Amino acid sequence: MKIDTIKTHILDHALETAFESASMRFERRQHCLVEITCDDGTVGWGECLGPARANAAVVETYAAGLIGRNPLETEKLWLELYNRLRDQGQRGLTVTALSGIDIALWDIKGKHYGASVSELLGGRFRDSVRAYATGSFRREGVDRVRDIAEEVAGYAREGFHGVKIKIGFDVEEDLRVIAAVREAIGPERRLMIDANHGYDLLEALEVGKRAQAYGVDWFEEPVLPEQIGTYRAVREGQPLPVASGENWHGRYAMLEPLSTRAVDIAQPDVCGVGGLTEMRRVVDMAAMFGIRLVPHVWGTAVCIAASLQVMAALPPNPPRREPIEPILEFDRTHNPFRQAVVTTPLEHAQGVVTIPDGPGLGIEINRDALRQYALKEA
Repeated sequence: MKIDTIKTHILDHALETAFESASMRFERRQHCLVEITCDDGTVGWGECLGPARANAAVVETYAAGLIGRNPLETEKLWLELYNRLRDQGQRGLTVTALSGIDIALWDIKGKHYGASVSELLGGRFRDSVRAYATGSFRREGVDRVRDIAEEVAGYAREGFHGVKIKIGFDVEEDLRVIAAVREAIGPERRLMIDANHGYDLLEALEVGKRAQAYGVDWFEEPVLPEQIGTYRAVREGQPLPVASGENWHGRYAMLEPLSTRAVDIAQPDVCGVGGLTEMRRVVDMAAMFGIRLVPHVWGTAVCIAASLQVMAALPPNPPRREPIEPILEFDRTHNPFRQAVVTTPLEHAQGVVTIPDGPGLGIEINRDALRQYALKEA
């Protein structure tokens, strides 16, 4: 079996209502999928976290070195591709693009051996996971506090055991949002807050101290991801567990925050950290340093499927009779092609998502959706 073609699919949809995190405004939903076809007809699919056009350009840069190669040699190909652009960047787009390629190769490997990716990673510890709902971005022209409270109340009615809300805009308004959300979802559901690195140190400390009263599970990306020392200061200076990792690409970026215990919870994204090959290493690193790992998930059903395969293979931590189980981030913002790209959507039932057990990622791509949502060049 040899790699025959590599193709990217840039999916695009203009939003009727834009929404914002503290660091980004979303007027369109765009995601980059990677399709790798082998000479025997086997096809693998992956996804890249981040800007779709830029990821596609880097994938194309990598592609020439893969044609004619053995797709089952995932470790060898990963290292060759990483080394190829090492001088231009060991993180960022070089790694997010590599992630999409690597996931597609593991999908091929699973289909070749007739096994799910989670089996190839070492075995399935679980067949389903609880999901928490991510949403509550800021929208223009609405009362933010009331808007978000109504939104999360809907997630509670759907059966989600927890919600994650967006903060990082204004300390006082953010705290009013947190209070309103806790009232809307009740005392029994989990509440996570995500600042998308929108605060400076003093703001993060104030929010963490005052938000403790609302039973917050973790404080995500309180400050800039480059500022590892500031993460330590946030962790030491306020009572909430600190989480981060979606913007730390690859094991080398993860090493310092893990080894210095800058965070309590590591959040690598399989579509950004370097794919399944690198995710395995980061999972082991987090375990070595005794840091809980909760994957970040943001993308289409391809990303969700790859994340679910990782979560199926996560060892119980700690290994006790009732271990702490991983939970799945489940994006609820508007994205019409999120589930449309697969023939069988990976939806939740009362806040629980079943992990596919078919070969590879366990999904089948809907090519009609790829054509429908393909980026239309001007």
